[in-house]
Amino acid sequence: MRNTIPEAGPLFVRDRAMQPPAYTPWYKTSVLRAPTRALLSLEGTRSEITGPVFGHNMLHELDNDLIHNYAKPGESAIGPRILVHGRVLDESNRPLPGVLVEFWQANAGGRYRHKKDTYLAAIDPNFGGVGRAITDDDGYYWFKTVQPGPYPWPNGVNDWRPAHIHFSIFGKSFAQRLITQMYFEGDPLIWRCPIVQTIPDKAAIERLVAPLDMNATLPMDMRAYKFDIVLRGRRSTMFENRREGN
Repeated sequence: MRNTIPEAGPLFVRDRAMQPPAYTPWYKTSVLRAPTRALLSLEGTRSEITGPVFGHNMLHELDNDLIHNYAKPGESAIGPRILVHGRVLDESNRPLPGVLVEFWQANAGGRYRHKKDTYLAAIDPNFGGVGRAITDDDGYYWFKTVQPGPYPWPNGVNDWRPAHIHFSIFGKSFAQRLITQMYFEGDPLIWRCPIVQTIPDKAAIERLVAPLDMNATLPMDMRAYKFDIVLRGRRSTMFENRREGN
């Protein structure tokens, strides 16, 4: 597997027709986050438009195995074991090699390993909930983990986040870091979530839902979910932090 040095390219303006509006009162946090003045488009500096180089030698052998990368020797994380895999593609369906894909999630009980997470679910001492991978020559990535659980959050009286995994994708320059979330096929909480409801395009929401992939399932071990990430175009993945110029 060879390392590919990304070539810095043009930065594209945000597609506001598909992305959620910044101000959505039913998602309370957006009230404080939303800008109150007109946005400005700034030219990128050299440090922003030059590309980072991610080599496979920067990865630990367990970076894409969340079941074991924080576990004690001989132990493993608790929960339904799953394999998540897919490709990072451009708007022309071409694979993007050498892309750093980072992922983080709650444990099987719906709790993050973070001091500010006070949900009643137990901490799994063998689960850190973070990992990373670099796409190969075909734009392919994969990792093993446990299926995260849903959890309540103080937005409304009884709001719950559906089970999800966060993704960070580094593009061809430091200014092209994009963040999104992956949901699971068949989860009824997806369509009840106030954050999901900020996305105006139903088709964009559906592209965030990973289907069960029985062809990639490991028999007697783990189910598989397929999640392709498309950076631009009509089939683009919805990114929660896509900004002007990205």
